[in-house]
Amino acid sequence: MMLILASQSPRRQELLTRITPDFSVCPATIDERALPLLPPPAYVQSLAQAKAAAVAKTHPEAIVVAADTMVVWQGQLLGKPADRVAAATMLQELSGQTHQVLTGLAVFFPDGRRQATVVTTAVTFWPLSQAAINAYLATGEYQDKAGAYGIQGQGALLVRALQGDYYNVVGLPISTLARLLAAEPI
Repeated sequence: MMLILASQSPRRQELLTRITPDFSVCPATIDERALPLLPPPAYVQSLAQAKAAAVAKTHPEAIVVAADTMVVWQGQLLGKPADRVAAATMLQELSGQTHQVLTGLAVFFPDGRRQATVVTTAVTFWPLSQAAINAYLATGEYQDKAGAYGIQGQGALLVRALQGDYYNVVGLPISTLARLLAAEPI
């Protein structure tokens, strides 16, 4: 049966190959701003389900996997920074603090079944000097990353501790996804 990943993220594509090498990529085209702003767990779940539904509509014969990852700090969603200044502000806020990374997962099956969940990982940053923040920003890694960092690259140097699924912070909690695909309890 065909499996479609409703994401153009290279990180998600790479991680999905750990479950199966046989899948297609079909990014969902949804207007994320049109969805109601809900509390963070419900919001990431609604985004993942909207992405899965959009792709399932045009590929009803396939299993569709969708995910959406956000950083939450003090109850606020930290999305992708608009620019370097916004990224610096996010990193200053996260410095020495613990934040949560939430990923909403949705799997839509051709027979109409749907599996969905939210995976949460707590990430604690080291206290960051302005020099450390500037050095990280100089890598350019912050671009297109929720919370202005990528843990799979130089962003790992910012992280003091992690409680939960590392792959969730990268953008696709693969062990949970494998269980959803197999219809096993989570």
